[in-house]
Amino acid sequence: MNNFLTKPNKKIFNLKSLDRDTLIFRVLPRFLLEILRKYFRMEVEGAKNIPRSGAVIIAPNHSGFSGFDAFLLGHIIQQEARRIPRVMTHHFWFLTETTAIPAQKMGFTEATYENGVNSLKRGKAIVLFPEGENGNFKPTSERYQLQEFKRGFVRMALEAGCPIVPTIVLGAEETHINLKKLKFTKFLKGSVIPLPLNILPLPAKWRIRFLEPITLPYKPSAMNDKDLVHEIAQDIQEKMQLAIEEELHKRGNPFI
Repeated sequence: MNNFLTKPNKKIFNLKSLDRDTLIFRVLPRFLLEILRKYFRMEVEGAKNIPRSGAVIIAPNHSGFSGFDAFLLGHIIQQEARRIPRVMTHHFWFLTETTAIPAQKMGFTEATYENGVNSLKRGKAIVLFPEGENGNFKPTSERYQLQEFKRGFVRMALEAGCPIVPTIVLGAEETHINLKKLKFTKFLKGSVIPLPLNILPLPAKWRIRFLEPITLPYKPSAMNDKDLVHEIAQDIQEKMQLAIEEELHKRGNPFI
């Protein structure tokens, strides 16, 4: 009887034996993410399009200024595809230890080219928002209008030889209302921040759709062809914009 009790206790409480990825999604309060999933009445389509192993770039549109899309995408991928992605996020998260430590515990990685490629070469899945902060902080008046894609995600896919899964997220635009995108011209030149209307999330209905994977038929050396890389990024952006407009046409009122 003593042996029966000892073995499971040892397995449960020996946290040192767990790797970082397991700790991220077991130690953090997953039930809060599940509450948000129910609060937003979230629908998920196309999870089968996420490769179950090997390097892959999940490339979603970015909106809502709060970062809820990053949190929930990481959770959905873990739940639906049984993969723990590296979520590439803004460098502001890593400016101080106060924000960097919780960001790392949530599976966030600073969005640099080197970090992305290193994760892919280890066979990881990464979530990378091609619009960057310009998509996340755009005013709600421009909702669902994709901002120009940065090309780093295409170069990463070419260098690592991995597929890209374009992904569309509907609902974040209505969950957090952004009045304006503020640009710094003197301090932190080139950076932008939002001017939010609400902090508490509104109960808009969310829908996440993973489109079919795109495998680029080029050698890694193609990453140095600027025209090709630009054309690929534009093609993916146009494909995603069409998918967004299709979903918007179908969904009706996001709060009903």
